[in-house]
Amino acid sequence: MSAINSGIPRRRRGRDFRLMALAGCAVVLAGCNTVQQEVTGSVPMDSRQRHPIVINEGPRTVELFIGDKRGTLNEEQRARVLAFAGDWHREATGGIRIDVPEGTGNATAAAGAAQEARSILAAAGVPPQSVALHRSRPANPGKLATLRLHYPRMTADAGPCGLWPHDLGPTWDPEHYENREYWNFGCAQQRNLAAMVEDPADLAGPRGETPAYTGRRSTALDKYRQGQSTITIDPNADKGRITTVGQ
Repeated sequence: MSAINSGIPRRRRGRDFRLMALAGCAVVLAGCNTVQQEVTGSVPMDSRQRHPIVINEGPRTVELFIGDKRGTLNEEQRARVLAFAGDWHREATGGIRIDVPEGTGNATAAAGAAQEARSILAAAGVPPQSVALHRSRPANPGKLATLRLHYPRMTADAGPCGLWPHDLGPTWDPEHYENREYWNFGCAQQRNLAAMVEDPADLAGPRGETPAYTGRRSTALDKYRQGQSTITIDPNADKGRITTVGQ
């Protein structure tokens, strides 16, 4: 009886040890799972990831006000159409559409001005098949309608800004007690960068290199072979100098 009784505590201690080992493994696995959920569900810390710049296709529009007794473009409007044609050559992804108002007091004058604008575009190198006239009826015929020229182009945009999904004050959100950046931080900078960039394609990758100036490169290489300095000296550099101190 004493031998049997002495074996019971030993088996019980072994069972308790195995239970404690299983409980410890469960705690470790639970801790790993918690870290994984925190990483996958966390808010992006970089403002460029929270507010990415998106490249889309948008319109480039010019509006021309045409009086009902004129029928032609003035000098400033002709210059705007000519500059519009230059922009089309550089950045357009499609043809030009001219919206001509219909059913308004200046409809006849706008139709004549549209033909003049079309002639300016053709003189600027825009193919005639790339220009289309489109009759449009404004919602308010009594209001002075405009002659609208537009074409599609690539545009960059970010936002919208001004969103506050989390409270900036003391809360139980991780954004507060982990001292994270608030959601709207950096949005205005991303939006301004998207508006200022000249070519949205520059945000996706660098431009190709242009060929080097052969004449200047040959001159610099000849001086290098002869052991001469390749520095370019400006002959007008000393014209504005008022003293010879330091020479």
